[in-house]
Amino acid sequence: EEEPDRRQQKRCSRKRRPNRKSGEDSDSPTPGKRSKNGSGSPQSLEDLQTQRVMANSLNEAFASLRKIIPTLPSDKLSKIQTLKLAARYIDFLCQVLQSDELDSKIYAFSVWRMEGAWSMSTSH
Repeated sequence: EEEPDRRQQKRCSRKRRPNRKSGEDSDSPTPGKRSKNGSGSPQSLEDLQTQRVMANSLNEAFASLRKIIPTLPSDKLSKIQTLKLAARYIDFLCQVLQSDELDSKIYAFSVWRMEGAWSMSTSH
C-alpha cells in the first residue's frame, strides 16, 4: 500500500512542463526537430560528430580567407567582418583590373586598406 502513495508523492513533486501552444501534442516532439532545451530526443553521437566536422571545416575556410585579404597582423576579424571585408576586397580588385594604367593599379592596391573599405568593415 505504501507503493502507490510513494508514486503519488513523486508525481506531485515533479515540476510541470511549460504550457504549449494549442494544437501541439504535448507528449511527442515534432518529427525531425529536436528541442533546444533537451526535452526532445537527444542528438546521436553521429549527428554531433557531423556538426563538429562541419564547424571545423567552416572555421578552416574562414582562416584561409583571413590569410588572403590584406589586414594588419594585430587585426582579429570576426566571421562577419571577414566576409564583409572579403566582399569589398573582391570589388576593389575588380575595379583595379578594369583600370588601364599600371601605376594607378599599384597605387590603388597599396592604399586600399587605408581608405574607407577597411573602416566600414570593422565598425560592424
